[in-house]
Amino acid sequence: MNASIDQQTASAPQPDEPKPSGRKVLLVDDDVEIVETVSYALESAGYEVVVARDGNQGLALAERENPNLMILDMMMPKRSGFLVLEKLRRDLDLPLPVVMITGNEGSRHQAYAELLGVSEYIRKPFPMDRLLDAVARLLGERE
Repeated sequence: MNASIDQQTASAPQPDEPKPSGRKVLLVDDDVEIVETVSYALESAGYEVVVARDGNQGLALAERENPNLMILDMMMPKRSGFLVLEKLRRDLDLPLPVVMITGNEGSRHQAYAELLGVSEYIRKPFPMDRLLDAVARLLGERE
């Protein structure tokens, strides 16, 4: 009997380990520091993270991985965040919530992103709490 209790205890999640949410987030960004920092924060919050380093790879992974949410940089090589968003909405018809992150200050860009159906628009640099709150809210985990 003690053996089964020990096995149950060993397999129980430890309090300091993230609890898996079962939610997959696709992070599309070419900036290594952003990818590492955001991935770490999301994984610590219990999300599974899939990373794409450019827009073309992001589109391919959006189709193949079926993520619950996408975090998308606006300015990237090969295909910008806008072009990724246009293709997602027009050709692939994926109703995926998208958080666009950008270093761009222009309000025209934000207006266009909103026209394309971006769920949240966050300017860099940003507090990590803001991004994590947006992700949780868009996935229905917070009000």
